[in-house]
Amino acid sequence: MRHAIITAGTKGLGRKVTEHMLARGYSVTVTYFNDEPKAQTLLNDFASARERIQLVKADVTVEQDLERVVQQAVDRYGRIDFLINNAGPYIFERKKLMDYTKDEWNQMIRGNLDAVFYLLKLTVPHMRRQQFGRIINYGFQGAHAASGWIYRSAFAAAKVGLVSLTKTIAYEEAEYGITSNMICPGNIVGEWKESSIDQSRSTADQETPIGRPGTGEDIARTIDFLCDERSDMITGTVYEVTGGLDVIHRHR
Repeated sequence: MRHAIITAGTKGLGRKVTEHMLARGYSVTVTYFNDEPKAQTLLNDFASARERIQLVKADVTVEQDLERVVQQAVDRYGRIDFLINNAGPYIFERKKLMDYTKDEWNQMIRGNLDAVFYLLKLTVPHMRRQQFGRIINYGFQGAHAASGWIYRSAFAAAKVGLVSLTKTIAYEEAEYGITSNMICPGNIVGEWKESSIDQSRSTADQETPIGRPGTGEDIARTIDFLCDERSDMITGTVYEVTGGLDVIHRHR
């Protein structure tokens, strides 16, 4: 049975990814930060699959927490096939770089870039032994071109660095049957993060060129495709799932 580690996989975009993995028959180790009641709903909603679900409270900016997550996954399920780095701290307040504090900068870099490095160090050896692995990181529209993102400087800097890391790991680990790709969600907000595509088709979104809101299922379906055993030819790529919306410049 394939096993996935999904950070921040109990709510938001990560929740839909977790649901897709469970629907595939995979087992999952899912982290949550502090919303334990919401995390518990995953066990309730998938009661028949409880033995395939492991919940672990973790802060992705803390290296020791990440070590514990991976160790518990290996102890219980004996393997790691998919690493879905869904978690990533984000500062919603719109402010320029000069207004960021040192702590805010460190949180963005540690949570969005350093955390991936530590998790790769912990999981890739298992994938090498299996001769199979799928790594999925998250970015933002234009990250592959090192686009500037006004009022999101720290987050953008971390994700642009992650683009290069994503591609480098793809080259270095290809010989072991490991692929590495990045997903860049569009403007998926509020309840749409945990909604389905069918639900969104009944709602018009004039801002998004495709005409409907983006959903968590849009992201989960893309990840599902990239994690397939037959998708090994796709590695080192950046997929933008935006519905044609220019996310970076929409507030200018």
